[in-house]
Amino acid sequence: MTAKRATGFLIYRLISNEIQYLLMKASYGNFHWTPPKGHVDPGESDYETALRETHEEAGYNEDDLIIYKDLNKTLNYQVKGKPKVVIYWLAQLKNPQHMPTLSDEHTEFKFLNKNDAIKISGYKDFAEMVEYFDKEIRKIHGI
Repeated sequence: MTAKRATGFLIYRLISNEIQYLLMKASYGNFHWTPPKGHVDPGESDYETALRETHEEAGYNEDDLIIYKDLNKTLNYQVKGKPKVVIYWLAQLKNPQHMPTLSDEHTEFKFLNKNDAIKISGYKDFAEMVEYFDKEIRKIHGI
């Protein structure tokens, strides 16, 4: 069985050296909290999908973000018994005051610190990804 494939960005902002992650509440299913992401369309690269989905779901485009193309994590999990692969790249919001513009796929958003982001997501693999990216962000910014 071929896994469904999705990609997106784990977007963060820095406010006085505090790292805050963008999570959005889905308007469907179990109303889970997630970074912007979506399914790869035929003929589209993983990276193109991440850009398109982030624009559609949060209103951010490539000019709004510092994208760390060499920092990514792949999550493998099951959705309703079917395999799913999600690739996230790390991206920093250039203007920390620029709020997302949500599509109808989400009902609200929050910028959360690492522990709150992990808690609201509720998934072990997501927690591991945030821990990994958090360490990388701290190296990048010397915090």
